[in-house]
Amino acid sequence: MQKLNRRSLLLVGFTLFSMFFGAGNLIFPPYLGAQAGTNAWLAFAGFAVSAIGLPVIGVIAVARAGGLSELAGRVHPRFAQIFALLVYLSIGPCLAIPRTASTSFQMLAPLIGGDAMRQLIYSIVFFAAAFFVALHPEKLTSWLGRILCPTLIVLIFVLFFGCLFHPVAEHYGVPTADYASLPGLTGILNGYQTMDTLAALNFGAVIALNIRDYGIEDEQQVRRSTIRAGWIAGAMLLLVYAMLTHVGALSGAAWPGGSTGADTLSNIARGLFGPVGQVLLAAIFVIACFNTCVGLIACVGQYFHELLPRIPYPAIAAFFAAASMIISNIGLAGIIRLSTPVLNAIYPVAIVLIVLSFLPKPEKHGAVYRLCIAFTAVQSIAAAFPIPVLSPLLRALPLNALGFGWLMPAAVGLLIGLLLPKKTEKA
Repeated sequence: MQKLNRRSLLLVGFTLFSMFFGAGNLIFPPYLGAQAGTNAWLAFAGFAVSAIGLPVIGVIAVARAGGLSELAGRVHPRFAQIFALLVYLSIGPCLAIPRTASTSFQMLAPLIGGDAMRQLIYSIVFFAAAFFVALHPEKLTSWLGRILCPTLIVLIFVLFFGCLFHPVAEHYGVPTADYASLPGLTGILNGYQTMDTLAALNFGAVIALNIRDYGIEDEQQVRRSTIRAGWIAGAMLLLVYAMLTHVGALSGAAWPGGSTGADTLSNIARGLFGPVGQVLLAAIFVIACFNTCVGLIACVGQYFHELLPRIPYPAIAAFFAAASMIISNIGLAGIIRLSTPVLNAIYPVAIVLIVLSFLPKPEKHGAVYRLCIAFTAVQSIAAAFPIPVLSPLLRALPLNALGFGWLMPAAVGLLIGLLLPKKTEKA
């Protein structure tokens, strides 16, 4: 039985890391470090749980189930269709894909100018290149794993070692706000906001394509290799996040008061390298955003090609690349306002679905899946969208103010589902 060799597995893991590591992943850890100060590593521990742990087990859950549709189908076939559609649209053309171009352009604007015409030209070139690479989703390892990921890692190492050998501050700063009293929990909440768990539900399919391109035909081996690639990507995320947290903690001490992670990184890049620092930072952002854009176009294109097999994959990928280019120039703010509540509504459902996937013998827990997901969905939808009477009632649940109001409904659904008779579970 053919297996991936270590070098190929490492390249696949690099590819998965590249798909995960976008602009948000660059911004959150340094801002966490700047805000947490001397509590940075306590906050980082919480951040790692939700920003690394959940995405990695998401990849594992989908690989073990045989795909997102199969995993969500344990609840109900119709739920699987609706949930998958919402996930792909929300993290794809309706939010994440257009944002990759707009965010990376913001970092380039100080170097090339930030007027509308330059942004249009940049977005056309950016999405044309992303479409070209995503045109062969089974070959992403050649681009992302071999070339772009190592380049990105080297650039981040340059920034990190600059801080290591020429620290801009002698110690971390004073913790601010919630990081002073609840650093671990605040870190979890920040990691929760990266939304990488939703991406994990999608990326597994493209990673499986790349594994098959190495000649691996046995589905069990494809799943095992996908899971191993998930662990490699998780280890890389842990390393890079730790470096960026240290960079941010020093930057926050030297230049307190930054309002975003981009400010935190810009301050330290300029402080260490002068004008060249902005070039370094722009390169990091462009490569990170490009990698994520390619991965998302490939994932969304593959999904809709399977949904609409009569339409060729290149046509679907071209449509989403073109639509995302237009949105990134004229309508991103409005799209974000519409998409964010949808993301907030489906994210808890995704977490619960992933956790439930580790129940033994899933065919015997149909009631658990249905009740947990139903109770979680009602609370998360009511928290994200104003529903008279219901929203105020569910927002009063414990932990809702922290963004975890769905935990109690999910636990209630789990308990009831486990207590129901076996014949009800099989119904």
